[in-house]
Amino acid sequence: MELQIISEGRRGAYAKRRMAEFADRCRQGGLAVTPQRLAIIEALLAATDHPRAETIFAAVRKLHPHISLATVHRTLETLCQIGEARKVTMLHDSARYDGNLAPHHHVVCVRCRRIRDVEISGLERVIDSNAELKGFRPLGWSLEIQALCDSCRKEASDARRRGRRQALK
Repeated sequence: MELQIISEGRRGAYAKRRMAEFADRCRQGGLAVTPQRLAIIEALLAATDHPRAETIFAAVRKLHPHISLATVHRTLETLCQIGEARKVTMLHDSARYDGNLAPHHHVVCVRCRRIRDVEISGLERVIDSNAELKGFRPLGWSLEIQALCDSCRKEASDARRRGRRQALK
């Protein structure tokens, strides 16, 4: 099994492909294609940080100054319901959203809450063939790796050094 963080370049190509198909999928699902919905999915796909609704709202409001935060929340929930987005790390303080529907997982900094997409090749074979799941049929899965990002780890290390210096004085 190999673990790999998904590159920004690859994510950008994926986002471009998804945007090109979004309107057709909405129409097929009976959902009206509005300028606000297009702006919200575009902002979600452009984000690499799995944004909160408030972050999407700030980005979309630049193009649509009369849009409300409630509209952004409702639209994100609708996108999740129709399979165009998904919620990530629901155990955190507020929902974060992901426009990447390709199979992937997440590494999350437990301090700053930064999230990155991770691919783990071969994981689906392990889950699909696991005899311990007898009586259950997997419908999907998402692995969340809890970690400290480099910035937070450096900050913690610097704080420990400062603390030691203070103790020696």
